[in-house]
Amino acid sequence: MLDSNHLFDITIIGGGPVGIFAAYYAGMRKADVQIIESLPELGGQVATLYPEKQIFDVAGFTGITGAQLTANLIEQLNLFKPTIQLSTAVKNIQPQADGTFILETTNGKTHTRGVIVAIGNGAFTPRKLAVDYNPNWDNHYVHYFAKQMDQFKDQVVAVAGGGDSAIEWALMLEKVAKQVYLVHRRDQFRGLESSVDALKTSSIKIKTPFLIDALTETEQQLTLNLKKMKSTDQETLTVDKLLVNYGFISDTKILRDWNLTLDHHQVSVNQQMATNIPNIYAIGDIVTYPGKVKLIASGFGEAPIAVTELLTSLFPEKRQPLHSTSIM
Repeated sequence: MLDSNHLFDITIIGGGPVGIFAAYYAGMRKADVQIIESLPELGGQVATLYPEKQIFDVAGFTGITGAQLTANLIEQLNLFKPTIQLSTAVKNIQPQADGTFILETTNGKTHTRGVIVAIGNGAFTPRKLAVDYNPNWDNHYVHYFAKQMDQFKDQVVAVAGGGDSAIEWALMLEKVAKQVYLVHRRDQFRGLESSVDALKTSSIKIKTPFLIDALTETEQQLTLNLKKMKSTDQETLTVDKLLVNYGFISDTKILRDWNLTLDHHQVSVNQQMATNIPNIYAIGDIVTYPGKVKLIASGFGEAPIAVTELLTSLFPEKRQPLHSTSIM
């Protein structure tokens, strides 16, 4: 249970990469900070959905996996040992007469001077195949996450999808699987040009434009019935595993209960990352403002802005550092 008697300077809602970095920077500023994360571990979607996916928009790395980025951020965070509440969801934010907030969570209440919302895309679930199949096949034949590439080692794998993540999963699987197929309902892919070029020169067998319209079990393998788009032609494909990446459905409805101003399910902030409620700031993929770019790198830049502006609001008498070298 949370300690409702302790008054934190900053509570960061969300323990993804941007939330972790915000907590680290707040620690550098000697703030009393806590992270509240609904998942049982830090790292957010990057750690949960894409631990082996290469991330290319973090300065200083030509490429780093989601798992390694999370590990590095946690190692950095632990320098200041903030309070971390895992498996805890914030249900409501209650402004108090003295300008502080009581946060009602699934594990009790907590008291804070200021809040930084860093919940990424909100609660997420994968878009499922639009075909009926035995639900017992999930996590056996049919997978919606690729947390460990070794589970596909020396197997025949089909990847369904045509975006960046589907292409990157297919390219990663090529290194460990016996054979990889990529099934997409269009001839054109939506991935980055460099990824599409790598796909075309790989050993991955491309099946386009096909849609999966039935699944059957055949001698401990999975047979996919593929229907060609705008045609009556059909093919079958027998694989050991099917990895589906049709994207994810995000749920941000909780934000409406917090009385934050929204723009198309995202939190509207100004250039200082401030929301419509004093001393509540928001950063990362959940925010929108003119020129917003949805990259981890952008969120890393927004975190120090939000922390600095919030601390200035909370403690106007304190002199703010002019440069990071003057903080430590």
